[in-house]
Amino acid sequence: MTGYEVERSEEIYRGRVITLLRDTVAMPDGQSGVREVVTHPGAAVVVALDEADRVVLVRQYRHPVRGYLWELPAGLLDVEGEPAHRSAARELAEEAGLIAAQWHTLLDLRSSPGFSDEAVRVYLARELSDVAETERYVGEHEESDLTVERHDLDEAVGWALAGRMENAAAVAGVLATYAARARGYADLRAADTPWPAKPAHAAG
Repeated sequence: MTGYEVERSEEIYRGRVITLLRDTVAMPDGQSGVREVVTHPGAAVVVALDEADRVVLVRQYRHPVRGYLWELPAGLLDVEGEPAHRSAARELAEEAGLIAAQWHTLLDLRSSPGFSDEAVRVYLARELSDVAETERYVGEHEESDLTVERHDLDEAVGWALAGRMENAAAVAGVLATYAARARGYADLRAADTPWPAKPAHAAG
């Protein structure tokens, strides 16, 4: 028990990806407060690192910020019954045309806990190879405009610290990979490590 109990929950809006709720919450001091909550299916993000210590980055248009951002391959947990690490592998293949033989859990993030339950798991993928040309995914809308590049991990860290990389999961993933490399990748978690924070409504 947290001391914060939901007295009433009202669905205000339901969209393709998110739902907006208005929750009335009983507070520990005996008062009640109203909180607007965005529910989200969660996401899987991939730091794909090649044998030359280059990280795979994608540049994608993001409409809410009206511009392009440098990001990591990523996607929603929106396939029913698909474990999160399988979602990550699928997104790596679709967005970057890559397969990885070695997978680890790198980070677990709460993207915007002030208003959303979105949970993000970031994976480290190594031993990369190309998806066969005949099996390449053809994206649409923003994904049809993706740019995929490989940049030295040290350079990517520099981008993050200089503000050139603003996507939160990308910054966290790049910096965590830099730290993990310094530790010899000694204490990484298995790719299928249980993930209690994953939203209960996630398809996967």
